[in-house]
Order: sequence, then C-alpha cells, then structure tokens
Amino acid sequence: MKDLSLLLVRGLTGTLMAGHGAQKLFGYGGGPGVEGTAGMMESLGLKPGKPWAVLAGASEFGGGALTALGFLNPLGPLGIIGAMNIATHRVHGTDPIWATEGGPELPVTNSAIAAAIALSGPGRYSLDQMFGIKLPRWIVVLALALGALAAYSALTAEPDASGGEEETAEGSGEEA
Repeated sequence: MKDLSLLLVRGLTGTLMAGHGAQKLFGYGGGPGVEGTAGMMESLGLKPGKPWAVLAGASEFGGGALTALGFLNPLGPLGIIGAMNIATHRVHGTDPIWATEGGPELPVTNSAIAAAIALSGPGRYSLDQMFGIKLPRWIVVLALALGALAAYSALTAEPDASGGEEETAEGSGEEA
C-alpha cells in the first residue's frame, strides 16, 4: 500500500506542479508565460525578471515532471521545494498562513509533500525502480547546494521600494 500511496501523491502533486510551471514557461492554461512571469518577478524585486521566471518555471515544471514519474529522486522534489520556498517567502511572506488570506498555505503544503517524497523515495511504481536508478550522494548534495544558493539569492534580493512605479514630482504633491 505504501508504494501505491506514493504513486498517488507523486502523480497528483507532480502533475499539478508541472502544470503550474507550464503556465509560467509556456502560457499553458491561461498562464502568463515567461514574459508575464518576468514582470511578476520584477515586481517582487527579483531582477532581471526573465532569468528568474525561467528558473521558477523550470523548477516547477521539471521538478513536477520528475516527481510525477519517480525519476531521478530526489531532484524533482528538491526543485519543487526550492520554488515553493521562494513563493512562500517572496509572494506570500507577509500574509497570514491561510490561502483565503493570501497566505502561503498551498506552497507550504507542496513543500511538505515534496520533502516527504524526497525522504521516502519514489517507491516501487517509479522509473527509478524500473531502471534501477539511485543517484550518487554527491549529485544530491550538489543539487541541494545550487538550490540553496538560488533561494538565498532570491530571498536576500532587495525588493523595489517604489513598488515598481516611479513617483513624479507632480504625483507626489510636491512642486516641480
């Protein structure tokens, strides 16, 4: 039953994350595509926005696909965790936890699910099991280090204090 449960959780979470990434990368399902996502990234203070948009979309799309397939575990779940940690802190960080309040409830839940999959392994019904793949520890450590570096960079980037709008002397009430 454990392996069937892992398949269900991996399949659902991975597919939804891949779809979310496809919205960012390709405009799938009415998503913003790279250009729209780049604008959102810049509004969060992550500049230039286009590389951050591609990184976010690739982490979600690639991480979700690898997780759904149970392939190259734990790289897929680590991609999901990285993207969701940045979403938690950059997009939802100042709001209460609940999604109804604009909070990080969903990204935190996705991170917890991905962490559980990374720790337990993908299970018997996975491509890793089918092909006998077990990643060497150094690859996992390298992926963790790169993910931590990207997260640190995103979390410590200074947000645009103007909120993305330039104030003019006319709009500020001051005389020119």
